[in-house]
Amino acid sequence: MALEHAAPYLIEQKYGDYTPEQHATWAELVRRRRPQIEAAACREYLDGYAFLGLEGDRLPNLRKISALLKPRTGWSATPVSGFLPGEAFFEMLAARMFPTTTYIRPANSLDYTPEPDIFHDVFGHVPMHAHKVFADFLQHYGAVCASLKDHDLLERIGRLFWYTVEFGLIRQGGEVKVYGSGVISSQGECTNVLSGGCEIADFRLDDVLDAPVIVDHIHKKLFAIESFDQIYEAMHDAEKQILEVRH
Repeated sequence: MALEHAAPYLIEQKYGDYTPEQHATWAELVRRRRPQIEAAACREYLDGYAFLGLEGDRLPNLRKISALLKPRTGWSATPVSGFLPGEAFFEMLAARMFPTTTYIRPANSLDYTPEPDIFHDVFGHVPMHAHKVFADFLQHYGAVCASLKDHDLLERIGRLFWYTVEFGLIRQGGEVKVYGSGVISSQGECTNVLSGGCEIADFRLDDVLDAPVIVDHIHKKLFAIESFDQIYEAMHDAEKQILEVRH
C-alpha cells in the first residue's frame, strides 16, 4: 500500500547505533513498570508481551517484532522519525503499520517525556497488536479517520481512540485491568486507577464521544469495557454515526 502522507516520516531503526546507556535506560524503565503491569494488565496485553519476546535488558528490535506480528494479525511496528500529523498517522493505521519512534528518553527524564518514545510505543502499545480483535478495531479506526476531512468529526471520534487505545480499562475476573498504553506505561496513571482515585464508568459509546480529552493532569474518569468485541462494535457504530452526519 502506497503511503502518500506518511512516506516522508518513514525511517530505518539503526539498531546497532544504540549505546549501552540507552539499553540501560530501557532496562530501568521496564524494571520500574513490570511488577505493577504483571498484576494490573489485562491478559491480552500480557499474552502479547510474551508472544513478542520483549527483552527486559535490551531495546526492542522493530524488525524482529514485525516478523512476529505480521503472520498473526497483519501489523508491523514501523519506525518513524517522530510525531506524525493526523493524515499520516491514520494512513499508517489503515495499512496496519503502527508508527513507532526509535528515540529513547534520556536517563534523567525517566518519569516523563513530552514526546512519544520507543518505550511508550513498544512497551505501551505494541503487545495489544498481537490480539486479533483489538488489531482489527485499530485498523478500522485508522481507515475511517483517514477518510475524514471534517475537523470536528475527527476530534469527536478521536475520543474513542483516547479512551481505549491510550487510556482503556477492561473488567476481567471481577477486577479492573488496564490495556491502554497511557496507563500501561505510566506509574501515576496506573496507580491512580488501582488505588480508587479514578472513577471507572461503564463503556458506552456516546458517553465516550462526549468525554473531554485530558492531557495536562491525571485522569479522574476512565471507561471500562467488558470485552474487546465491545470496542470493535463501537467503532462500527461510530462509523454509522459519522455517515449519518455527512449525509
